[in-house]
Amino acid sequence: QELGNAIRDARKQTEIKGIILDLRNNPGGLLDQAVSVSDLFLYDGVIVSMRGRVANQDKEFKASRGRNKVNEPMVVLVNSGSASASDIVAGALQDRKRAVLLGESTFGKGSVQQIMPIPGTGTAVKMTTALYYTPSGRSIQAEGILPDLVIPFESPRDQDGDLPRFSVREKDLSKHLENNGNGGNKAGGASGVVDPDAATFLERDNQLRMGLQLVKSLPVLQSLQRPE
Repeated sequence: QELGNAIRDARKQTEIKGIILDLRNNPGGLLDQAVSVSDLFLYDGVIVSMRGRVANQDKEFKASRGRNKVNEPMVVLVNSGSASASDIVAGALQDRKRAVLLGESTFGKGSVQQIMPIPGTGTAVKMTTALYYTPSGRSIQAEGILPDLVIPFESPRDQDGDLPRFSVREKDLSKHLENNGNGGNKAGGASGVVDPDAATFLERDNQLRMGLQLVKSLPVLQSLQRPE
């Protein structure tokens, strides 16, 4: 809802010619919010699906066919800190050819956990019961989403050279759940509002700078302007 409100407020102030959705270092949140954010930019079709060991765990989430869709050209910025719900949003927009992903591979947290109470003990166990899959059937778990354009972030330099970078993904964690090999990822396949005229900010953020240049060259999706 906040994202939709921000876009509506921006439309009142100026003509929106493109959108950069910055999911870098966004650790995610609730599944329904990942679906809602993706739904804002998609007219129909699958957003994400869940598959478990038993059939009643399988679920599929689809975009609604509403009229208030956002159809401007779009670039999504991602990195190793884009996890869970951010993995889902990035995967959905990439698979549906709605946005160009730019940056580095996402974290790869694609497992579904449920709290299982233990009767009579007052305790519970958190168990992994299913995996998330993108619209094309790719498993996110331990693979993450590889952006269409892999652009490493250029860290500021100090007197001793490059500042150290800390990057951890799901696959780097001890005893992480392995990807089951269904689909896999293929190449090509800190949010906020930024003033594009802030030259000094863009000079420090090469990924955002590249995203801004790219989004200006993308076409408007006419098919999202009105439902059939």
